[in-house]
Amino acid sequence: MSQSFQPPGNPFAGGPVPPGPGNPFAPAPPVRDNVGLGLGAAAVTAIAAAAIYGGIAGAIESEIGFAAIAVGFVIGLVAGKVGGRNPILAVASAVFALAAVYLGQIFGIAIIGAEELGLSTTEMLFDHFSLLTEAWNQGKEAMTFLFFALAAFAAVSAAKKA
Repeated sequence: MSQSFQPPGNPFAGGPVPPGPGNPFAPAPPVRDNVGLGLGAAAVTAIAAAAIYGGIAGAIESEIGFAAIAVGFVIGLVAGKVGGRNPILAVASAVFALAAVYLGQIFGIAIIGAEELGLSTTEMLFDHFSLLTEAWNQGKEAMTFLFFALAAFAAVSAAKKA
């Protein structure tokens, strides 16, 4: 009277694993290590973010400092997601964030100045850029630089964690 009794523990410890209905382990995630593509994506994102940031600032005729943080975060996130966790991307994201915030502020000033002077925004940007930079210099304050720093910090943080 012998009964088949399965001892406790791993039933496959003594031999090969029988074939099953698929791989029980998830495949490794693809390696994202394309610095060039990450830099390109960050540059395109910086241009788009600057346009949106400046457009909003020009439409409401006021600067939203916290939007600068969002600009930096988005640039860093895109760079990290597309290019991987290369430290070059974190530094480049900070530089792109600073440029995007500055250009966004200039674009917002151009929109406001174009309405006041009866010119087009592109005419303000290309023909009267020195006037725009002079207006930016007169309007800058300590909070301007704080939001520049926060945008760069957000870009670096997002690029590292993406």
